[in-house]
Amino acid sequence: MTSILLIHPPLAKAGEPPAGIAALAGCLRAHGVDCTLVDANLEGLLWLMGSATNPVDTWSTRALKHREANLAALRSPATYANIDRYQRAVRDINRVLELAVASRPELSISLANYEDNSLDPLASSDLLRAAEEYRANLFFPWFEQHLAPKIAAKAPRFIGISLCYLSQTLCSFSLIGFLRATFLHIPLLLGGGLLTSWMRHPGWTNPFAGLVAQCIAGPGEGPLLDLLGLAHQHHDVAPDYDGLSLADYLSPGLILPYAASRGCYWNKCTFCPETAEQSRYQPVDPQTVVAHLHQLCRHTQPSLIHLLDNAVSPAVMSALIDNPPGAPWYGFVRFHEQLADVDFCHRLHASGCMLLKLGLESGSQQVLDGLHKGIDLALVEQVLAALYQAGIATYVYLLFGTPAESAVEARQTLAFVQRHHQEISFLNLAIFNMPIAGAEATALAGTTFSQGDLSLYCDFPHPQGWDRRAIRTFLDKEFKRQPELAAIFRRDPPYFTSNHAAFFNDHSPWPSRCKHEKRA
Repeated sequence: MTSILLIHPPLAKAGEPPAGIAALAGCLRAHGVDCTLVDANLEGLLWLMGSATNPVDTWSTRALKHREANLAALRSPATYANIDRYQRAVRDINRVLELAVASRPELSISLANYEDNSLDPLASSDLLRAAEEYRANLFFPWFEQHLAPKIAAKAPRFIGISLCYLSQTLCSFSLIGFLRATFLHIPLLLGGGLLTSWMRHPGWTNPFAGLVAQCIAGPGEGPLLDLLGLAHQHHDVAPDYDGLSLADYLSPGLILPYAASRGCYWNKCTFCPETAEQSRYQPVDPQTVVAHLHQLCRHTQPSLIHLLDNAVSPAVMSALIDNPPGAPWYGFVRFHEQLADVDFCHRLHASGCMLLKLGLESGSQQVLDGLHKGIDLALVEQVLAALYQAGIATYVYLLFGTPAESAVEARQTLAFVQRHHQEISFLNLAIFNMPIAGAEATALAGTTFSQGDLSLYCDFPHPQGWDRRAIRTFLDKEFKRQPELAAIFRRDPPYFTSNHAAFFNDHSPWPSRCKHEKRA
């Protein structure tokens, strides 16, 4: 039987298993391929926490002393009954990670990020250096002591690395360097969301040909089957998480990731990388989605389903109402007429919907029209009200500094959010980055944020003088200081953010909420 080993590298949030390699495993196993999954991110982070020593202050001493208790707390539903207790456990665990790099001042690490101030993750020359100097990587001892024996025992024909996030980049290439040196005879394959974005850039030339046998853009199922000499006979196969330590993730029970589509069914927003990259929308049939979720819920007994779609389609929401998946769920949606119907939202909540993420971007209709969002604020108000009445929490995303926005429109957004603060459970604030491949990038030529050749975004001279420094001042000094909004920001789960937010819905099926504790 042909074999392949797929690795999810450090560092990313360890709240749920990696969907990318599980999707590949589902397809490959359906075609008779022996596929082994390794979550090097989860395993590496737990190893790193266990290696932390030498507390330097009272907080560090407490964090180390209660390390195992805090890990257990994050896996217990009872902890999520109180946001203060939860936040304390998360910050103490993060403190343990910081202690693990105390002797490496060039490194910055958290539960959600990894940085090395001596290496630029967007410069291919620095990534090649990370591969060459792999022994300097923080996770090298884990690669050597724990990963290598697994690979040697399995002796796969291929090894695949899934590079999805910028925070994984440096560790991914250090891992590639280690694998090339240790298993020179095994071809390495590189894929994942971030690599796909690099490869779809108009100026892409492969700088990694000397490191990996093949770089794969987009869905990897077809290219892997072709590489293995197998015909693609089984389509829309459910992901397969077998082989991963599902009880070890830092969540109160399994969060089950599932993608009902790839790409975005709207795909017109001018600020979105999906539009700039001209990604094709590829939905799974709604009835197949329902069947997959029923199958996965029976097999894994999740505490929460995470729908990964850029925007869950109205057809899928209707299918989930008709055939609830058997576990609570959340996902990203567009402001849609369906969601303005209170009865529809009540039925959506009855299907298990605990939280919806919504990209509002702006409280100015002029800005929304300039971004080609395809929504109007009257609809937004109706949707927020309907979801609130139905008991569905909302995680609302705002985007500041787009070319169509000035300080005037930013304050319109502030006023809109203030009017609707009771209906908004969580907020995410971001400052616009211009996609280099976007249509506006040529007209508003600027400079890339990184000198590296892999940068996907650029800064630009704002046509109305609404620059990043002015935006940060506005957000820090004005927006976040409004009392009703400050309360929203205080309840945001640190580091895990939207990945854990659904557990703090007051209408959730998990343990009833209690009042905030006073901090110790």
